[in-house]
Amino acid sequence: MPGTKGFVITGFIGRMPMSMLGIGIVLLISALTGSYATAGAISATVAIAYAVAAPLSGRLVDRFGQARVLVPFVLLHGAALAAMILCAASGAPIWTLFVSGVVVGGAATSLGSMVRARWSHILGSSAKLHTAFSFESVADEVIFVAGPALVTGLTTLVNLYAGLILALVFTVAGTVAFALQRKTEPPARPAMEQSGSPIMIPGVALLSCVFLAMGAVFGSVDLITVAFAEDHGVKAAAGLLLGSFASGSMVSGLWYGFRQWTISLRHRFVRGLTVFAAGLTPILLVADTKIMAVALFFAGLAISPTIITGYALIERLVPGHLLTEGMSWISTAVGFGVAIGAWAGGRLTDSFGASNAYGFSFVCALLAVAIGVGGNTWLRTPEIGSSEAPSTAT
Repeated sequence: MPGTKGFVITGFIGRMPMSMLGIGIVLLISALTGSYATAGAISATVAIAYAVAAPLSGRLVDRFGQARVLVPFVLLHGAALAAMILCAASGAPIWTLFVSGVVVGGAATSLGSMVRARWSHILGSSAKLHTAFSFESVADEVIFVAGPALVTGLTTLVNLYAGLILALVFTVAGTVAFALQRKTEPPARPAMEQSGSPIMIPGVALLSCVFLAMGAVFGSVDLITVAFAEDHGVKAAAGLLLGSFASGSMVSGLWYGFRQWTISLRHRFVRGLTVFAAGLTPILLVADTKIMAVALFFAGLAISPTIITGYALIERLVPGHLLTEGMSWISTAVGFGVAIGAWAGGRLTDSFGASNAYGFSFVCALLAVAIGVGGNTWLRTPEIGSSEAPSTAT
């Protein structure tokens, strides 16, 4: 589609650090302090600050437009991340890392939501929106394949701070370049059109709870897998293990996007959650890094289809003038979940070992299934005939 290449490429670069920041902080802080609990707590602080601020930045974007919000936010985010790196390098007190982490997370923006909002603006009610969302989910998984391996390699093999420095460069350069793509930017909505919050819609609240539990899986698996690799003497392979997790999601995202579906969105969502929980079962039993790489690949197979369907449900449940904020609530839920997962994963890893700590990830996946199955009637959307019927949100 005309004009899409610019925001697709810059959006990809700008959100590349979403797979680098958490593991980069864990690698850096655990190396400096020797504690995964401390590393997980700082990573959780960043995630919580992001989760709290994401709906606000989403609402500001809906009101003032993407460019006017993104540029000042990303510059503040970059400055705070630079301050965190300098504090760590200079041996500053631990509390300075928590303080800078609050600003790092609070100034981060949900660039993925804004990319999807542009697709919704361009494609409207076209059935191509399913393909576009699938494409973006695959792009996310490419990021989660490449990012952890890249930041782990740079941090463990080049320099302890190199991974986070590269994440800073990607974030600032990519986001500013994305903001400059003005022709595809959705129009800002005046303040009088803003009414209520998408989180008050029952279906959005339900999806947020599900993605909170899924985020806890992501956050805990990220941290526990670093410890698992270190326990087996191959800490540098942690990024490859997490890349395998994302590779499974990438493959399934390609398959999912190519198919034309007749099953309703809500039923697809519940089935995806069920497969997600089932796929995590083998990692509870694995004690070898090579076998773990295979197990994580299969554990990741249900991630993309579930996330794609979740965003599609949001696009149909939320009024068009609140779409960015609605999608940001998913990011918020995942952010809170990642924070919980990173904190709990660090504590459990220090107390019981990495292999046993994976049990927490599995329980969180089961909780996501229970919530999704229990409240799936709230996910009914105005589908007529095919599940890819035109959206009312745009």
